[in-house]
Amino acid sequence: MTIFNRNVPEPTTNGRTSMPETTPSPAPSSTNVNRPVASSQPMSNLSPASTSVISKALKITGQLESTENIQIEGEVNGDIRAASVKVGSNAKVKGNVYGEEVELAGSVEGKIEAKKVILTRTAHMSGDVVHQDITIESGAFIDGHCRPEYGKTDSKSAPLSYKSPSAPPIMPEKTNGIGAKA
Repeated sequence: MTIFNRNVPEPTTNGRTSMPETTPSPAPSSTNVNRPVASSQPMSNLSPASTSVISKALKITGQLESTENIQIEGEVNGDIRAASVKVGSNAKVKGNVYGEEVELAGSVEGKIEAKKVILTRTAHMSGDVVHQDITIESGAFIDGHCRPEYGKTDSKSAPLSYKSPSAPPIMPEKTNGIGAKA
C-alpha cells in the first residue's frame, strides 16, 4: 500500500510558490496504527485510542458499525451503530444513530437510540430520541419526540386506563369526598 504526501506550496527565494513533487510515504508500521486521535472536546468515558474518526473532509454513504467509539466530523448518509457516537458541531448524519452513549453537536435527520443522549447547544435533531438518560442544553433544536424507552421490550404494556374498543370505558368510582364509596 502506498500513501502519498499532501501537495503543499513551498515558498521560493524569488517570492513565488512551487509545488513539491509527490513522493510515496512508507506504509504505516503496526506501531502507529492505533495511535491516539486528538479531539478538542473528548466525549465522556472514551479513551482516545479506541475512537474512529470520520473527518470533516469525508462524506460516507452506507452503514457504519463498530464495537468501539465513532466520532463524526464529516457527513454520513446511513445508519451508525457503535458503543459511543459523537457527532461534531459541523457534522451531518442522515440516518439512525445507535449506541450506549450519543452526543450530538451537529445535525441528525433520523432516530437516535441510546442509553445516554447529550444534545449540545448547537445540536439540530429532526427525528425521535429514544433514551434512558437525556441532557438537552439550552439552544438545542429538536423536531421529534423524546421517549424514555431505551432498553424496554417491544411488547409494551398498555396504559392502565386502556381497554379494547369493544369494552365499555373505565369510569372512576364515585366517592363521598372523604374517600368512602358513595
